[in-house]
Amino acid sequence: MAMTDPLGDMLTRIRNGQQAKKDSVLTPASTLRVRVLDVLKREGYIRGYSEEALGAKGQHKGLRIELKYFEGQPAIRHVARVSKPGRRVYSGSKELPIVRNGLGITIVSTPRGVLSDAEAREHNVGGEVLAEVF
Repeated sequence: MAMTDPLGDMLTRIRNGQQAKKDSVLTPASTLRVRVLDVLKREGYIRGYSEEALGAKGQHKGLRIELKYFEGQPAIRHVARVSKPGRRVYSGSKELPIVRNGLGITIVSTPRGVLSDAEAREHNVGGEVLAEVF
């Protein structure tokens, strides 16, 4: 059975891994997931990620996401998918949502790639609002 929301699945794996105090979580690889992880790493929400082989013969690629904690608490307190397969959410550069008065970020898929809300405002581009993180 095909997965309908691969990005939502990755965000749920990160949320569950941090609640269970795991050092890292494993998720199947895709280009969109890598771009979102790049944003999370740039903004300091994860320590990093690396590619790994999945499956019995290593025929699939996976991503090992190294989770980050600060004084025993997860660096990501809240992560939620905004634009879902059943309801896509788009926003212009001027209307991008501000999460927790600027303490969090919104991840946006733009024509310039996947960016945080601050980067999208700087480049004056809007797009699909993928997730919010704080």
